[in-house]
Amino acid sequence: MNKYELIYIVDARLTDAEKGDTVKFMADIIAKHGGKVVNSAIWFERQKMSFPIGKAVEGTYYLLNVDGKPLEMAKLRRELQISERILRFLIIKAEPVKAV
Repeated sequence: MNKYELIYIVDARLTDAEKGDTVKFMADIIAKHGGKVVNSAIWFERQKMSFPIGKAVEGTYYLLNVDGKPLEMAKLRRELQISERILRFLIIKAEPVKAV
């Protein structure tokens, strides 16, 4: 399994309950594709975006550390692209830190 970092943005105007549902949705969808959420955190609570996405001008940014297989991450990408809950997302492979 490889280690990945997943950053996603949701509309900051959502209620706390709706944001909680989105976090649960992300954990469920990652588990559905064979991944495991190692760590989850809110990166920025209400951050003004450089440009509006839809009608949203502020977003809440989440950072997830995920263990998963490359093929499953590709399937996850495709599913996140069609999700209306997620404004934008980025998945990157985390490189291991080498000791000096």
